[in-house]
This record gives sequence, C-alpha cells and structure tokens, in this order.
Amino acid sequence: MSGTIRIMAGRRGAAAIAAVAVFAVPVAGFAVDCKQEQAVYVDRDGAYELRFAPLNSASAATSNQFKVSALKTAVVMEGYIMPSEDPVRAIGILMFNCPEGDVTGADLDACTVWQGAVYGMDAKGEIDNLLPEGAAAAEKLVLPGLGPAIRESSAWGEGKASVAPWDVLTFKECAT
Repeated sequence: MSGTIRIMAGRRGAAAIAAVAVFAVPVAGFAVDCKQEQAVYVDRDGAYELRFAPLNSASAATSNQFKVSALKTAVVMEGYIMPSEDPVRAIGILMFNCPEGDVTGADLDACTVWQGAVYGMDAKGEIDNLLPEGAAAAEKLVLPGLGPAIRESSAWGEGKASVAPWDVLTFKECAT
C-alpha cells in the first residue's frame, strides 16, 4: 500500500514539474520579443514594479528611462540609465520627489535614492551591461544595493515604501 502512495506522489511531483516547465517557457521567450524600452519588471516579493519608457530622442544623453513604483503606495521614483566609460558601464540613477526647474547639486543629492551599475541578465544567466533602447529586453535586471538604498532614502517611511526590494528584478511583461 505504501508503494502505491509513493508512486502516486511521484506522479504528482512529475506533473507539477511539467506544469512549471510549460508555463515558465513562454515568459522567458517573451522577453526576447520585447524591446527594452517597453519592458516591465517586478521584484521577487511583488512589492515593486520597474517600467521602462521610450526616450523619444535620438540625441538624449541617457540610454534608457524608467519608473519604479512601490506597489500599494503612492511612491513613484524616476530613473535614468546613462553609458559611462573606463570601464564601460550602464550607470543608473533613481530619484524621488526632485524639485522642478533650476536645481543645485545639493538638491539632486537630496532627492537621489540610488545610483550604480545596471546589469541585464539573459535566459542563460549571463550578465552584461544593460543594453539601450531598441535592444531585446533583458530577462532579469540586477541593480546592486537597490533595496538598502531605498530603505535609507526619503521614499521610505510611514505612508511610503516599507518593504525593501531584492536587487534582482524579473521580466513581467511587455508594455504596449
């Protein structure tokens, strides 16, 4: 009798693995069909969403722009990615409640939530600099130190962000 139970449990386990494989494959393939400027990502806890948007400028100094929303709050942070040299890196900056118009360096420092390298990860798990607009969307984004930086920023607190995101965000969908 116990042999039958083990066989049944094994079949259910195999069915669960097969179901995960079937439902996981289309998502991985879908990111390749999406352009980076239309990609939407989420953190592993479902507390944050990062949404890219087109720059609509061939002469812009940035290579990507995005917004990070702390879901279930009104917090929306603005971000930009710029190429740097020596070494070549995609450098991101994330800001919250920056003043409009003429601002000083001190003003920008005060509203900067996070700044650092932005990496894209492909379906094979290989990491490289995040590619600019027009390129295929990365399967995952790596923003080192994002969670601790949000926790130490003005975007954190009562009525604001209260869960720190993981530094890896996973492709969710392609915005239209």
